Amino acid sequence: MKAKKLPSGSWRVQVFSHYEYIQQKDGSIKKKRIYESFTCTDPSNRGKREAERLAAEYAANKERISRTDYTLKEAMEKYIASKENILSTTTIRGYNTLLKNAYPEILQKRIRKLTAEDIQKWANAYSLNHSPKSVANAHGFISAVLSVYEPSFKLSTKLPEKEYHELYVPSDEDIKKLLKYIEGTELEKAVLLAAFGTLRRGEICALTDKDIDGDVITINKSMVRSKDGGMTIKSPKTLSSNRSVEYPHFVIEKLKGVEGRLVKMHPEDISKNFGKILKQAGVPSFRFHDLRHYSASIMHAIGIPDQYIMARGGWKTDKVLKAVYRNVIADEEKKFTEKINSHFDSMQHEIQHESKKVP
Repeated sequence: MKAKKLPSGSWRVQVFSHYEYIQQKDGSIKKKRIYESFTCTDPSNRGKREAERLAAEYAANKERISRTDYTLKEAMEKYIASKENILSTTTIRGYNTLLKNAYPEILQKRIRKLTAEDIQKWANAYSLNHSPKSVANAHGFISAVLSVYEPSFKLSTKLPEKEYHELYVPSDEDIKKLLKYIEGTELEKAVLLAAFGTLRRGEICALTDKDIDGDVITINKSMVRSKDGGMTIKSPKTLSSNRSVEYPHFVIEKLKGVEGRLVKMHPEDISKNFGKILKQAGVPSFRFHDLRHYSASIMHAIGIPDQYIMARGGWKTDKVLKAVYRNVIADEEKKFTEKINSHFDSMQHEIQHESKKVP
């Protein structure tokens, strides 16, 4: 299949698709050949090769393509519907938000006519007013959909470089100061459960007094926002999130006498109020989720093996643990640095002492 150059400079290849049968006025049937056009606007030989590649791909997969002749919008809707009872409601809600807002330029294109250039142009435009992480997430949704409905289309989109944000991990002093300021409030209970047991917001909000047995709290559910916008209780994030955590006794004492839900707040309310409280308490700004970082980092700093940290925090693998949660708290880092340097100083003194003995 050879591409022809159009007056505009674009390259086009036409491939036979199917016949349409049209009834004539005299009652006879006319058979009309229908072609699919594959065009690339790049006027160079690279554009010619791209148009020919798309045409060849179509010809090789024509039977399969005829069964999945969806627009990107239709394919995304079908993908979401097929995963509705498998993926979390948060993920499904995120997909629906992306479908509604993220792809105006390409949403009505048929996926078999989408080109790498189309998706690259979309990514360039989307990155103008969205963070690299948001662009990567939106692109990941396209990739997931195409892997199901157009698996021969291999994406090679150049995305913006990830931004590196150094996380602030609160210290023991930060936590003590915060707890003193919020003593006796609903938020105090939430902070205790997160900082000393590595619980997530949704897990905290779903806990009830029935989940406490002695000093052990069982985590087997999570509160999330549902499709219709309300709050619902569901299974936790991953299978490994089902766990039992033995808390320091003073935390359990703080929960004594509470009936029903242990923390009578929604996950979003916790985050919304948390930033304001930190400011009022004079504590450096960090996210509520960073209390998990604090807990995991403390455990790592005092020598707890990774597998126990993972079990307590409900992490499936140590990938996230190593990438995010092994931040060494500044105070602990200082202690270890002093210990290391002290060891090397001792070595140096011994070397000097031995040198003086040599005649």
